[in-house]
Amino acid sequence: MNAANSLTNRIHSRAYRLIKPRDVVETVIEHEVHDWEVVIEPSLGSVCHADLRYYTGQRRVEALEKKLPMALIHEGIGRIVQSQDANLKPGQRVVIVPNIQGYLLQGTAAEYCCPACRGEGMNYCHHGRFLGSGMDGVAQNRLVVPASCAIPVPDGVPDEIAVLAELCSVSYQALSHVEDQLKSARVAVFGDGPVGYLAAAMLHYVYGVNQDRLLVFGAIPEKLAQFDFATRALVQEYDFSSEVTYDIALECTGGRFSESAINQAIDILKPGGHLILMGVTEERVPANTRDILEKGLTLRGSSRSSISDFYPVLDAMKNPDCQQTLRKLLPSERKRITSALDFAEAMEFAAEHRSWQKVLLDFEWKL
Repeated sequence: MNAANSLTNRIHSRAYRLIKPRDVVETVIEHEVHDWEVVIEPSLGSVCHADLRYYTGQRRVEALEKKLPMALIHEGIGRIVQSQDANLKPGQRVVIVPNIQGYLLQGTAAEYCCPACRGEGMNYCHHGRFLGSGMDGVAQNRLVVPASCAIPVPDGVPDEIAVLAELCSVSYQALSHVEDQLKSARVAVFGDGPVGYLAAAMLHYVYGVNQDRLLVFGAIPEKLAQFDFATRALVQEYDFSSEVTYDIALECTGGRFSESAINQAIDILKPGGHLILMGVTEERVPANTRDILEKGLTLRGSSRSSISDFYPVLDAMKNPDCQQTLRKLLPSERKRITSALDFAEAMEFAAEHRSWQKVLLDFEWKL
């Protein structure tokens, strides 16, 4: 690609922008569209806790001042409206990849971007942007992204399953770093919420970790019961001083439960084990560094994914059993979004009802 010789046109997009916590307005924003980019009309979005931290003002004041006004939502699918890519035709369903590397934004190649993109760390591109966190996200009727960030949805995958691909891809990315061990490793997942559920689902359906090697810890029996493809244990009843140990542990709790989950994971990991941190908290978390050192544990943080992580996830989603598992996270009804007021009401609902199920936004864009 040669950015200097690219063609550019401009389009207007109706966006539901958060201008300050709990204040959403509809506005028109202008996008440049380069020949390496596509225009998508978002059709279905999913609310993430990260969206709610912006909406409710739980991010640091300096972060809000820097990033707002901004259209939220980074988990979404849509249909192609405009494309010069032969593989992406108007009307085609696509999953939207929100983590966009700098070289894709500029229409160049990875080697011209940054050390992360030239190596294996493009999740952490020095010049990248992320939808709904520093740039306008899915809550707009004309979203412009690089063509490679629009991934076709397989015919056998329904919209309500495909919209979970981004969150699933984050789990896939985290697990890919220990992929060589997953054929025989014993794995423990801490967290009975959506992050823990999808991480466990990816372990089972993508990496083939079955019930005899997969243990999920949770605190709420009703939530934990949903993990019927794994062995389950209530964290308040489990004896963490027992001699049963694990090769890999995933911390998927976040918030105020991070401290106990991290330290319980350290307790049950084998020497040389791996602890993957996926739960997000705004506070610092004390950790048992003595046992980390004595056991020689490896800690890795992971909260984002890249384009390549979506393909194996979408392939797994073609499996009817996987779809049935993922459906447990789906609500009985979607939130119909036709205005900024609808969007704000849906976000208020999500903030007040932080239930196990996802909140899905059914965008209806009137001409």
